[in-house]
Amino acid sequence: MNKYYLTTPIYYVNAAPHIGHAYTTIVADLIKRFKRMQGYHAVLTTGSDEHGVNVERAAERQGKTPQEFCDVISAEFRRQWQMLGLQIDHFQRTTDPKHARVVQDLFNRCRQNGYIYKGSYTGQYCIFDNLYVNDAKPGDPCPDCGRITETVTEENFFFKLSAFTERLLELYESQPDFIQPETRRNEVLSFVRQGLTDLSITRTNLKWGIPVEGESPHLFYVWFDALIAYKTAVEDEGLWPADLHLIGKEILRFHAVFWPAFLMAADLPLPKRIFAHGWLLFEESKMSKSRGNIVRSEPIHQVMGTDALRYFLLREVVFGQDGSFSYDALIGRYNSDLANGLGNLASRTLTMIRQYREGAIPPGAMPEEMPAGAEATIRDVITAFDAFEFSNGLQKVWEFLSGLDKLIVERAPWKMARQPEAQADLDATLYTAAEALRIATVLLYPVLPESTQNIWKQLGMTEPLESVRLDSLVWGQLPPGQKIGEISPVFPRIEAAPAIQKMKELEVRVTEEQNVLLGKSPKPETVPGIAPVSDRIAIDDFAKVDMRVGQVLSAEPVKGADKLLHLKVDIGEPEPRTIVAGIAEAYTSQELLGRKVVIVANLQPRKLRGIESNGMIVAGSIEGGKPVLAGFLEDVPIGARLK
Repeated sequence: MNKYYLTTPIYYVNAAPHIGHAYTTIVADLIKRFKRMQGYHAVLTTGSDEHGVNVERAAERQGKTPQEFCDVISAEFRRQWQMLGLQIDHFQRTTDPKHARVVQDLFNRCRQNGYIYKGSYTGQYCIFDNLYVNDAKPGDPCPDCGRITETVTEENFFFKLSAFTERLLELYESQPDFIQPETRRNEVLSFVRQGLTDLSITRTNLKWGIPVEGESPHLFYVWFDALIAYKTAVEDEGLWPADLHLIGKEILRFHAVFWPAFLMAADLPLPKRIFAHGWLLFEESKMSKSRGNIVRSEPIHQVMGTDALRYFLLREVVFGQDGSFSYDALIGRYNSDLANGLGNLASRTLTMIRQYREGAIPPGAMPEEMPAGAEATIRDVITAFDAFEFSNGLQKVWEFLSGLDKLIVERAPWKMARQPEAQADLDATLYTAAEALRIATVLLYPVLPESTQNIWKQLGMTEPLESVRLDSLVWGQLPPGQKIGEISPVFPRIEAAPAIQKMKELEVRVTEEQNVLLGKSPKPETVPGIAPVSDRIAIDDFAKVDMRVGQVLSAEPVKGADKLLHLKVDIGEPEPRTIVAGIAEAYTSQELLGRKVVIVANLQPRKLRGIESNGMIVAGSIEGGKPVLAGFLEDVPIGARLK
């Protein structure tokens, strides 16, 4: 039996699991189930990344040791995956002693091959994203998360990433599907073609991490630790290399550049494919802790069931692209496709067999269009799922079910039941409906594992659903005379308003429970729109901010940054100001030309994407929406100061 080894990211324990973590892991679970139905020995690894300064600080805030803190958050991830019914084979923790041995072995291999050396570094470092910020000055924010960076000077071991520029480009060219989808592959190609710089892989200012043997006080650092967990999980099982790494697009560079370079340097096999999917947006806005718009899977599980969440994420979101989540869309998709669609079709078919044929599958010749349609659907769904086009595959199943529904309406078995001369046609119609339902149930099992097993049992099938092989799935395998099981609703219709209210209430409760796990203090009560007294500033502090009226002279997109625009703004000085503003998603360059805006003129300069920004443009930040520029109804002279 051929093996198929796939992984999710090794999730960092600085946050409790939310729907973004669940999305990746649900997709991985689907692929594992699908591959097993293709006859593969499919193995799935996930886990928890537990080292670093963030963990040290979080544990300290709780009065716990880092290990105690990690034990709690790691257990929460495992509890969540069990609650969602995900088939995890290996849960690899980076605090596992076995993992330390594998990391040390990879380090030794790279060092012996001449790809590791000692050096020192002084620069700005973002502890939240675990990265050095090039071109940043003390006090500058991180360009990714916006938090203030810290100045770090220390001796490090460095990995000669610069030595792998050409080898990586050769890899990407010779294996075009190594990075998917194509847009992500192009991003990596563009990044690597610019040339790579060597990478710091140890720290001496940390206390919590894996020690480098014989090199105290060096500890291995983030990516030379977490990435290797994929290999640790299956060490000595003959499963390496991974057939698929599933990741979010924000960690693509680490997986598609650093990870293969580490393995090349150690003379070890490379993973076969890396697929970077998009973000889940909450009502069109990226979910984040700072926005407070994170959605968790547990409330959805409790109110609607896990299969409802699985179906929504896999049908509504084109895998690889960003997708939008909302409670309204979730319930709308559930009611239209599952309750009124598959669930209603199963109930109607089985009820008619019970009513007209005493609960036994009738014999009968099949209309020619249904076997042909089934054959095409089986082929199309397998092709789509093999290409990770889950939404397209599900659409093919629903087109098949729609054809079945049309056939039932046209043939009207409830009328045939009253016509003695139409009994053979009634048998054929009922058999066709039941057999089509059986085939759809097999195809949908990787997506809806709980619900399809319910339908399978109601059809009277005795073979375990997960043991059905897709290459042997053909029309006509439902045995006539088979007794159906007890009929029960599979997808009861859900009323939107009370269900959404319940999920939101549970979301608040689950968030509070997770905050306790993370050691976060409850937020002080506030009046909506009014800052707490402790957050207010004196008038003297506000007077320090120099805000001026400016006019936009030019606006250009910043290369490689979807949200940034490079502006030239006249504020009455001899030369226009260069300002980099994160408003590209709200305004086009053309819309900004000639527009009067408000500029904070006395900010220290900072570099963003290599451009020095001298000031900040003022905009209103609408929760869940795009920024709106501050402006004027009356004509205000350029350079006027706001008071």
